[in-house]
Amino acid sequence: MALLEVGSVAPDFTLSDEKGASHRLSELCKNGPVVVYFYPKDDTPGCTAEACKFRDDYEDFTGAGAQVVGISSDAADAHQAFKAKHSLPFTLLSDPGAAVARSFGVKKLLGLLPGRATFVIDRSRVVRLSFSSHIDMHAHVEQALTALRALA
Repeated sequence: MALLEVGSVAPDFTLSDEKGASHRLSELCKNGPVVVYFYPKDDTPGCTAEACKFRDDYEDFTGAGAQVVGISSDAADAHQAFKAKHSLPFTLLSDPGAAVARSFGVKKLLGLLPGRATFVIDRSRVVRLSFSSHIDMHAHVEQALTALRALA
């Protein structure tokens, strides 16, 4: 499956956060745009750089009325530790088996490593940004903010 395209409807999903609470995409979207970013693994160098950039620019996201949600296949306890260690103010969801990542078309790097992609999804679950880069972590944040500003 190809990466979800801009203009397509994001598949609805329900995943658990770092505390075990369930979050459904369609419910999150009722409150405004949602930035969903898929990343390979908690507390690895690239994923930490990306998460900390989302953290550092978090006020820009909330100022645009958006929520940020990070998703990886890591378990809740790994998410809790990662979130606490880096003071991440946003929700981290566990996608065991990467079924949600696959439904968004997030490709594995070299067919082995979990993929990295960012989506901006509007209130109607329409994809407004579909971006993937395995090497430019900060571009995920910059692209998402640009897409959010275009929605305003």
